Amino acid sequence: MKKNFLTAAALTVVAFFVATEIAQAADVTFSGQVRSRWEYNEHTTAANNSTRKFLNDVDGDDFIATRVRLNANVNVNDSTSAFIQMQSIRTWGQDLNTANAGTGGGSGNASFSPSDADASVGLHQAYFTLKNFATLPVDLKLGRQQIVLDGHRLLGHTGWTTGAQTHDGLTMSHKHGNHTLTYAYILANEDDRGDTTADANDIDVHLAHANFQGILGGNLSIYGIALLDDCGLTTSTACNINAADNNIYTVGFRQAGQLFGIDYRGEYYYQGGEANSDALRNAGGSTGSLTNGQLDYNSAGGDILNTDRDAYMFGVRIGKKFNNVAMKPSLTIWYDQLSGTDDDDLKGGDYGTFNTLFDTGHKFYGHMDLFLNNINHGTQGLGLTDLAVKASLQPMPGWTVKFAWHKFKTEVDPSDNPFARSNNLAATVDDDLGTEVDLALIHKYNANTVISAGYSVFSADTLFNLQSTGTSVANSADWAYVSFDVKF
Repeated sequence: MKKNFLTAAALTVVAFFVATEIAQAADVTFSGQVRSRWEYNEHTTAANNSTRKFLNDVDGDDFIATRVRLNANVNVNDSTSAFIQMQSIRTWGQDLNTANAGTGGGSGNASFSPSDADASVGLHQAYFTLKNFATLPVDLKLGRQQIVLDGHRLLGHTGWTTGAQTHDGLTMSHKHGNHTLTYAYILANEDDRGDTTADANDIDVHLAHANFQGILGGNLSIYGIALLDDCGLTTSTACNINAADNNIYTVGFRQAGQLFGIDYRGEYYYQGGEANSDALRNAGGSTGSLTNGQLDYNSAGGDILNTDRDAYMFGVRIGKKFNNVAMKPSLTIWYDQLSGTDDDDLKGGDYGTFNTLFDTGHKFYGHMDLFLNNINHGTQGLGLTDLAVKASLQPMPGWTVKFAWHKFKTEVDPSDNPFARSNNLAATVDDDLGTEVDLALIHKYNANTVISAGYSVFSADTLFNLQSTGTSVANSADWAYVSFDVKF
């Protein structure tokens, strides 16, 4: 017994010193984050009901969600490094024994649970980087990682959400002079090993991105993104023998910078490819009921299983910040337009609703996230336009006040779309969805802590109410938050 104990102790000491030497040689640094945010909202869907709480006169709800991260950054040698980011997300007071455990904010542990059985910690990012891979002027990053391009329009980390977004894949980048070239592969969805449809459930994404600095006072980026979905999973429909291709090919550009003291941004993206599953869903059917969907779709003169994708989006912004004026005010005006689908599209065998791919819309379409959905923007495939005015002030050092006003409309006539007609949209309704006002107060409490608070109100127009409830009663929703973000 004594000999075994001494042997175990000796092995433990040796392992400790070996691990210490490895850590010292590898240059390991640690960092982290604790972010807690209280929210109150009246605009999410009510329990057991697909419509918004404020449209059903249901009281709002409040909750507190926390994100905890611990990061390890490892410089192994001059050409190899690694990054590992552990993350735990939770909603305060959430009981592990309820059906909600593990959803909507991670696993929690209510005070009445006799033992904390929380096992919600996972890997948010875990990748390694090889510089000058295979002696080429290319850096390779392989593993689970955030992929952020330019202003987060099509690919971003969605950092506002408690869990945020990462991708499993690889990126290869080349930098020289004023340009950067990037290729990325993302395995967005992996087929079940036991699925009899082989790899039909797989969704692969290939991305080519080129950025050029010093053009028109800023940067020019050119995009090419191929999202390969042979099953229609991007329409939130299960794969089956009637599955239809839903491949999305996106090309476009983004130019942003400053000219004559004016900040500006302009971007345009076009989408082609197959849209059979999207068109079927837009026609009111599903891949599990082709007959009904085909009848509805054929009433518009189209072929449900031979639909081409023909969609676009563009956005423009101009703004000015007055740094030499008291409180450093800024003013920005922008306009976004995302195409929708109408009967003329369907008759021509086209699907016209732009897909924003990875739901990065919180930064663009209002803080309340009423138009966030990447498939149809929360407008039943009618597209979206957003005219916004934004302003900010810095009343004192470390304090910033932000204001935004949004006017939302559909891009196509709401009465000229079969899916819209099947969801109680009146033929005489106009394209107004509503207006949203966002207010935010941000305080840099110290070098490591940011405290912020915000309030938003959405005033719904008739169309927004009709598409959600089938009634034309106007209403408004309130939303508020207070956040503490500590990084170390």
